[in-house]
Amino acid sequence: MDDLHILPKVRDSLSYLYIEHKKVDRDSKAIALHDKEGKTTVPCSSLNLLMLGPGTSITHAAVLTLAENGCLISWVGEASVRFYAQGLGETRSSHRLLHQARMVSYPELRMQVVRRMYEMRFPEPLEPNLSLRQIRGKEGIRVREAYFKYSQLYGVKWKGRSFSTHDWNKSDPINRALSAANSCLYGICHAAIVAAGFSPALGFIHTGKMLSFVYDIADLYKVDVTVPIAFQTAAEGTQDVETRVRHACRDKFYQTKLLQRIIPDIEKALGLDTNPVTAQEAEFNQNPAAASNLWDPEGEVKGGTNFAEDFEEEKC
Repeated sequence: MDDLHILPKVRDSLSYLYIEHKKVDRDSKAIALHDKEGKTTVPCSSLNLLMLGPGTSITHAAVLTLAENGCLISWVGEASVRFYAQGLGETRSSHRLLHQARMVSYPELRMQVVRRMYEMRFPEPLEPNLSLRQIRGKEGIRVREAYFKYSQLYGVKWKGRSFSTHDWNKSDPINRALSAANSCLYGICHAAIVAAGFSPALGFIHTGKMLSFVYDIADLYKVDVTVPIAFQTAAEGTQDVETRVRHACRDKFYQTKLLQRIIPDIEKALGLDTNPVTAQEAEFNQNPAAASNLWDPEGEVKGGTNFAEDFEEEKC
């Protein structure tokens, strides 16, 4: 490959498409969505995430087409508020994951990442003498002030963040709108994390769940993106609020070019240099069957090599 920069980038893709009660099939190099109203063709080469809701079926050929075009597939619940499973992203190199694992494994390094993640939410640097509990208190105030601000701006009554995971309809419209909006945000953050080769499970602020890192990254954007969307959508009416907030999120993600920000923000938070794609990484990504390197205390050695001669030399 002459120019490694021609590899497709997540930031250049569309954000996501949520569908339910449809059949998904392959249509040439794209996919087609079938329902009672007919067929809709979707160019999956420019799609970053396909969210499959209830009543959806997908063919093997469609999954293959999506995978070949670097589109992540996730299986979600109604209104995309529950996450069940995911496909595999494009990245085959593990160097970002290994860096993430190192940063989360040492308390001092982890604390550096945690502070950076909080500092990225505030316009001013955090005072170095603040404890983690004090930082969390400062963040709590910021979030509560945002809820109050948009409640006043859009005239939506706000009683606090409250929702039931067992009875969705018990929540008031604004809480349902917030949950649906945040679910969309989790979806594209998850897709970007996997596409870039990080682990969604190795969280820094959040911990203990397979999506902990997704929650970490999504929290960078909630106050500026999903909170105002949810309040504005709820102010416009309560009918089909979940569907309308998903459409509003999709438009807002595109307008604000959110996908262009996520991976650089992850690299900034983790203190990871933003380097061009290496030749080895390009080989892994283009050829999933390429042999991985082998660990050695003196440094990695190239995989796929016959080391039998070295063993014979040592015996001699």
